Amino acid sequence: MSAPAAASSPTPKGKAELRILMLHGYTQSGASFSSKTKALAKLLAKALSPAPYNLHPSFLFPTAPHRLRPSDIPGYVPPEGAEAGAEAADEESDSWAWFRKDDATGSYRGFEAGMHAIAKAIADAGGVDGVCGFSQGGAVAALVAAALEHPYRDPPSASPSPSPSSEAEEAADWSWVSALRAANANKPLRFCVVYSGFYAPPASLAWLYAPPIATPTLHFLGSLDTVVEESRSRGLVERCKDPAVVVHPGGHYVPVARDWAMALVGWLRQRYDEPEAAGKQLL
Repeated sequence: MSAPAAASSPTPKGKAELRILMLHGYTQSGASFSSKTKALAKLLAKALSPAPYNLHPSFLFPTAPHRLRPSDIPGYVPPEGAEAGAEAADEESDSWAWFRKDDATGSYRGFEAGMHAIAKAIADAGGVDGVCGFSQGGAVAALVAAALEHPYRDPPSASPSPSPSSEAEEAADWSWVSALRAANANKPLRFCVVYSGFYAPPASLAWLYAPPIATPTLHFLGSLDTVVEESRSRGLVERCKDPAVVVHPGGHYVPVARDWAMALVGWLRQRYDEPEAAGKQLL
């Protein structure tokens, strides 16, 4: 797995660090997501630094643990004359995923490993204040926020594993839940921002949506998004308590133009408008 990518600098005197976990989409990496959102990160730093906010955003860009082969990428067409031996080149791919959907069963292969990787990233950072995710990373960001709403929710004892098991009687592995909570010192997140995200339909993850996710969420949807159907994104919106929704006239990407970035800035400022907000939890 690629090494985690981070975009941070020493916290200036008089400022409070605002740690944001950035979760990339399917086929991306932490480094590529950092590059695509660099303009957004700069604008956030500039907008949140002045009084009364006095915040210094730092961004953590971990890379998912599952390396994808070219054949795993939607729309892949093998080159003419390609041979089976070309698999070696796959090892050089910088495309990653938090999990892989099993089309036959609908289960999320490798889901637990993805969540453990996120828990490690949070622990290495000393905890985070919020999460921002794109596409598959957006779906996972919402699940992370929900799992950290302890003690408000816990997995049912008899719930199956999100990943398919070779042995039906094998108990589900929910160790990632406790790992996430320990990594963030049992504190819920202050906010969750989702770009082109979607809800996870596996029945084993239903407990993360009921009751609805209480962490404040902001959802960006592209009106021309042909990768994630609007009904799937709306399905996640409907599973959040008092969600904010912004629809931009684009496709499947993170809009970093100033007009759309300022929608995020304004929403984040609301999370920290109260004088004592920097030291309290919203849940």
